[in-house]
Amino acid sequence: MRAFARSPERVGADVEVVGGDAVTGAGLDEALAGIDVAYYLIHSMEPDDGSSLDERERAAAERFVEAAARRSVPRVVYLGGPAPTSLTGELSAHLGTRLAVERTLLDGFPEAIALRASIILGARSRSFRLLVRLVERLRAMPLPSWRDHRLAPIDERDVLAMLVACATTEHARDRLSLDAAGPELLSYGDLIARIADAMLVGRPQIAVDVLADRTVSRIAAAISGEDHALVGALMESLGADLLPRDDRAAALLGIRRHGVDKAVERALREWERFEPLAAR
Repeated sequence: MRAFARSPERVGADVEVVGGDAVTGAGLDEALAGIDVAYYLIHSMEPDDGSSLDERERAAAERFVEAAARRSVPRVVYLGGPAPTSLTGELSAHLGTRLAVERTLLDGFPEAIALRASIILGARSRSFRLLVRLVERLRAMPLPSWRDHRLAPIDERDVLAMLVACATTEHARDRLSLDAAGPELLSYGDLIARIADAMLVGRPQIAVDVLADRTVSRIAAAISGEDHALVGALMESLGADLLPRDDRAAALLGIRRHGVDKAVERALREWERFEPLAAR
């Protein structure tokens, strides 16, 4: 097992780490040497060198495919994002680039599986951490119109189980795109209410449709202590439902999934092993 990262010192797992940069291609040949299954978990959410998100994402995916071909890597597994349903305008940059990377990887490998996940419910998931920090630090939850849009959040354990199964499943030969979705469909407002309930706090929700999404994202970033480049990109993607196309991923990969409440409670317990939550 080998990891690839721009900052090897930030990799917590006890594995060999190759330093490099997928956007420039540096280090990719070394990282992919002798590899049977490559997991592509790269996503450039934060601004870097002045180039656009689309340019960075496309460059990284294309150089990854080229290096994998030189090293004869047969299989790739990609964790990306969902395509919105009932969208009237253009895709957000965040989701648009994820789908573009998916197409590049599925076309570039003999065997490939792409998993599309919305919010992953886990102590280290930055989208989940954003919601928890807002619930923790606000006495009432001001929510824009996207509060009513629906999604199928998935337990971190279930995503990991799917990723592991993708390494050996015969379905990778079909170059599949699957939705890594939890068993429940709910709105963002409902998910926030479930998190608040698990944290044993009351957080009334207040509709704030008069505020621009960019204003809301800047406020949310400041309160949560997150980078606005991340929060802004995430909130730009909330303009429509993010629902799974179908429910076949769990069956094809042999995975049993956890419900939202169990996933949230488990994520909060793991969080508290390392840092306190004032609201709990």
